[in-house]
Amino acid sequence: MRISFNQKYEQSLSAILRAQDKLLTASAQLEKQTKILTPADDPSGSARVVALDQQITQTDQYQANSIGLKNSLNIEETVLSGIRKSMDQARLLTVSLGSGAYSQLDRSAVAKQLENIRAEIFDLMNQKDANGGYLFSGFQEQTQSYSLDVATGYYQFNGDEGQKSLQVSPTVALPSNDSGKNIFEDVNARNKTTAPVAGGGVASAKIVVKDQSAFDQFYLKNYDGVTAANNNYRVQIAAGNTYEVFRNGASLTPAVTGSFVPGEPISFKGLTITANGAAPGTVDFSLPAPRKSNILNTLTDIINSVEKNSESGDILAEKIADTLVQIDSAALKVDGTVSAIGGRQNSIDNIFDSNEDLQLSNKKYRADIYEVDYASAITELTKQETALEAVQATFNKVTGTSLFDYIR
Repeated sequence: MRISFNQKYEQSLSAILRAQDKLLTASAQLEKQTKILTPADDPSGSARVVALDQQITQTDQYQANSIGLKNSLNIEETVLSGIRKSMDQARLLTVSLGSGAYSQLDRSAVAKQLENIRAEIFDLMNQKDANGGYLFSGFQEQTQSYSLDVATGYYQFNGDEGQKSLQVSPTVALPSNDSGKNIFEDVNARNKTTAPVAGGGVASAKIVVKDQSAFDQFYLKNYDGVTAANNNYRVQIAAGNTYEVFRNGASLTPAVTGSFVPGEPISFKGLTITANGAAPGTVDFSLPAPRKSNILNTLTDIINSVEKNSESGDILAEKIADTLVQIDSAALKVDGTVSAIGGRQNSIDNIFDSNEDLQLSNKKYRADIYEVDYASAITELTKQETALEAVQATFNKVTGTSLFDYIR
């Protein structure tokens, strides 16, 4: 078969161009550190790389969220620990107010210390997070959590119940804050009765919550938020110096009865009811609606009792009992929140570690598909350089040969 000069030239040139193209590809792969220069080089591999890049980017965001979330929770935990410590100090000082050895001057000095503690707690309850938002304002993070109502002298919550969350994995979002409404506002005040009302031959009466736990159980079981009359109780003292306790005019089941001795306490569901006077007579009392009080207002009440009203004796003892129960209830709320924060922090650590393992796997898989192996790439580059040199040498030899060379 006769091959013309043009055919021979074109074939040799095509071989050189192919060799150059392979050399350029090998050089570009080494320079850009990738095996896939264009999607056409490996369509399925390119698609997997795109998906892996998206997953890696998303996981990076989850990790950033986890770090930010943990920082926020650490700040909140530190603030709540400070509040808890102040509550303990306030409790000790409140207990000391009941000392019979204290004068009014001594009690005033204690009240001044309670004022300082209230100021500390107020400051902590208005702390901000790393982004400048109020920690305990819920979604209203630009609104100060607590403020003093000058007209009433009591502190009010200005936020809402919102709880912000951050996504830390495709299926898990964890709260980054706790609302002051749930921590500080939803704290039950001490359960107790209304002031007793004496009737008939009973000249005066007194009711003391002797066993708070027993009375709390009774209160929670028997308070009726629908029918107010069911919250009315009467100790009916008969002419024969016997008594019976009625609820809304009806006997209890089983009936609560006993012998009445003027001045001697009657025990009933954690209460001691003392009546002075002669039979027949009555002592009426009710279960008031449950109420809530934040720690700032609880401290305000006991401070006012000492500073403004100079209360002492049974009245002060009652205020001290109110304060201690409410401090304990507030402390339990804080402890529960700190415990919940600890649980979230543990979850963050576990999820963070799992995400790190996932990132390593994804990056390794991506590298296997996309990134070039230097040893293989250098070997390929050297091979293509040698191939190009061989094709060029062949081209020179072939294009330089003619019929005259054979005639000679």
